[in-house]
Amino acid sequence: MDFKKLITAGIVSALGTAFGETSVTEETVFGALELPPDSAMGDYAFPCFKLAKVLHKAPPMIADTLAAAIEGFPGRIESVKGYLNFYIDRALYAGEVVKEVLRAGDRYGGSEEGRGKTVCLDYSSINIAKRFHIGHLPSTVIGNALKNIYAFLGYDTVSINHLGDWGTQFGKMIAAYKMWGDRETVEKGGVDEMVKLYVRFNTEAKTDESLNDKGRAWFKAIEDGNEEALEIFNWFKRVTLADAEKVYEILGVKFDSYAGESFYNDKMEPVIEEVAEKGLLKEDQGARIVDLEEYGMPPFIMLRSDGASLYATRDLAAAKYRHDTYHFDKCLYVVAYQQDLHFKQLFKVMELLGWDWSKGCIHVNFGMVSYEGQALSTREGHIVYLEDLLNTSIQKSLDIINEKTPDLENKEEIARQIGVGAVVYFMLYNNRIKDTDFSWDRALSFDGETGPYAQYTYARSSSVLRKAGTIDAQPDYRALSDPQAQDVVRLLEQFPALVHEAADRNEPSMITRYTAELSKAFNRFYYDIRILDDDAAVRKARVELTEAARQTLGNALGLIGVAAPERM
Repeated sequence: MDFKKLITAGIVSALGTAFGETSVTEETVFGALELPPDSAMGDYAFPCFKLAKVLHKAPPMIADTLAAAIEGFPGRIESVKGYLNFYIDRALYAGEVVKEVLRAGDRYGGSEEGRGKTVCLDYSSINIAKRFHIGHLPSTVIGNALKNIYAFLGYDTVSINHLGDWGTQFGKMIAAYKMWGDRETVEKGGVDEMVKLYVRFNTEAKTDESLNDKGRAWFKAIEDGNEEALEIFNWFKRVTLADAEKVYEILGVKFDSYAGESFYNDKMEPVIEEVAEKGLLKEDQGARIVDLEEYGMPPFIMLRSDGASLYATRDLAAAKYRHDTYHFDKCLYVVAYQQDLHFKQLFKVMELLGWDWSKGCIHVNFGMVSYEGQALSTREGHIVYLEDLLNTSIQKSLDIINEKTPDLENKEEIARQIGVGAVVYFMLYNNRIKDTDFSWDRALSFDGETGPYAQYTYARSSSVLRKAGTIDAQPDYRALSDPQAQDVVRLLEQFPALVHEAADRNEPSMITRYTAELSKAFNRFYYDIRILDDDAAVRKARVELTEAARQTLGNALGLIGVAAPERM
């Protein structure tokens, strides 16, 4: 039973019978229904203020009249200061919600609204020859969560790791390797060894300018397709991705495409020609630009005065390639807010080109990361590598398990799930635009709004179900009429709408915070109510609610990329 639709139909029907009003649509009423902040104010509320202009009557009078006129509602309706508050019959409400969760199972909260539509997601976007650090974590976990959410809603998703693999620095890397490196050492040392070579190059180039000339020459060789330069360049990419893949495997993140900046080099010229053909390309001090002054923005530089392209031009080519290849309905760019201006410029140029599909291009921005109160800085040496962070979190989790439950089976795997989950959950808890200061004490706490707390709640509900076994009785849903059970039921019912809204706003933190609320509500129910009651019908109802809460919590954790362990 869809209570929201039932209430909507009742209000629209009553408007006709009580007021003779037929112009107010079900869509308008449905959109105006609210979830009261406190269950004492009802399961749903409808503000009659929106009808005052249509009916030319005071909201309290409208509410009083409608409350008396609505027929067939399974519960009670109260008129309070211009609001209609709907209180659904407790047993019916609980039974309908619980049965729907158990019927849908792993798909509860999902839908097919995205069937036949495609969403491209550009996220993580690591740099070649540089180690994966904590600064890449927000983009990686936000993008992965959004991919999961859209897929859960029936969309086809294409996950793209737009590698930073172009620029003079790669010529410098090759020059350094040719002068001081050897293949065996780089293969063994991986990205760390490449970074050492790059640092040495820049240090020595401060006193020997000829080194920079060598770097530029090698990058020119890459651009010209020189066989040796390309072989070394592509090898650097393979070594970097092998290093990064270790981190992605720990996080459970996979990509459909690793097409980076270099992939679009041969795809820029047609785009530049189109910009010119449409009269948008201008010359400014030797550079080729799109003038955006009229729109309050600096120029969009297509080509520098020396003829070199910029990443902005490659982004334009990439957008066109993705649309032509994947025919996306949305293309999300999960990139930090420092690039807000760049994406405004990029999307404006697309609009000026008449690319109507560019309306589906969205910059999903996010805040910066600090670590234990300190800003991250590569130059100052204050950088936290992601593999180290995750391994430390796993070890800290194992230490906690050894202290609290040393006999736990498969504790290394559970420590991995807790450790990784703690980091991911922490990063996805706040609204994405907020800056995040990573803290071990908060991330690994088993109390409060943390990953371990939500995981422990899942494990606790699993334990209850194991103890309950099979119950040969029909559930008496009247046993779920108490406030503690009803709080859980209300949260369960809200989950599908919440998933839809999280996708609509591209905001995974809505799911993360939901898991915290559901965990708190279930734990209150667990402590205050005797779930395994002597009465079999009562026990059956409460165990079904426990199973529904466990299922929904597991579904929600899966969407944000956090494992749900059966035991902890």
